[in-house]
Amino acid sequence: MAQDATNNGVAIRYQGVSFSYESSDVPALDGVTLDVRRGERLGILGPNGGGKSTLLKLTLGLLRGYSGTIEIGGLAPADAARRRMIGYVPQRVEAELGFPISALHAASMAASVGLGPFASGKEARARAERALGLVGASEFAARPVGELSGGQLQRVMIARALASEAKILLLDEPTVGIDPAGQRQFAELIQRLHDELGLTTIVVSHDLRTVAATSDRVACLARTLHYHDSPQGLTPHVLAEVFRHDAAAIFGDLHVDAHRASECGHAHDHGHVYGHDHGHGHTHGAEGNSR
Repeated sequence: MAQDATNNGVAIRYQGVSFSYESSDVPALDGVTLDVRRGERLGILGPNGGGKSTLLKLTLGLLRGYSGTIEIGGLAPADAARRRMIGYVPQRVEAELGFPISALHAASMAASVGLGPFASGKEARARAERALGLVGASEFAARPVGELSGGQLQRVMIARALASEAKILLLDEPTVGIDPAGQRQFAELIQRLHDELGLTTIVVSHDLRTVAATSDRVACLARTLHYHDSPQGLTPHVLAEVFRHDAAAIFGDLHVDAHRASECGHAHDHGHVYGHDHGHGHTHGAEGNSR
């Protein structure tokens, strides 16, 4: 199985993944099947409480006890985590802000991974400096992280995630607290990093604008997978099924490629989407879609 995943160009494979917290009678994830292609820009879109954070924690090897299969480059999440195969940019970094460390020091925290026990500090520093340069943060490398703007701090956290030379970059709600200009700069940065480094990028967000601006393909997640294909194939029907109570706010100020009512049950040429009253959906069709 691991060899097949590698040969097929799959960076991360989820097969029938379900997970329940002991404190809840409702599963946080229910039968999620999804392939993340190597070199793809994937957005995972869904409401708060829809299972995005749970899927993220499972991918990072932070939760156990799930059913189904998760493979990262053919490895189990815990093994992939030990090898630092995924660079992770968290949503909140208050812990870093509370320490009097520089941007370079923050980026250096992951720079020694994979260098071996006899590597010099110069090598780790060179990695961190290179990562800061890639994200355009060299000019404020010496400044304390607590003095950085939201957009500057985000660049430093991305540099830290890249300093271990991971080829998969996972970002959790990356545009929260960033103004529209900063959001545009973020989207441009993700595109440039993807092109220059050949990264597989996964942006996890409840914000449709962020996902659409940073993704080639979108996975809509609300406990189960409702849709997995290009952003252009999303319809109000799919978004309403995923967001339910937030649908009116989303449709009010965004243009979405809407089909006629008779077509809303299927996203033609982008896979087939079936909505159900109990909140589960199944996606079939185009390559890479949930099977």
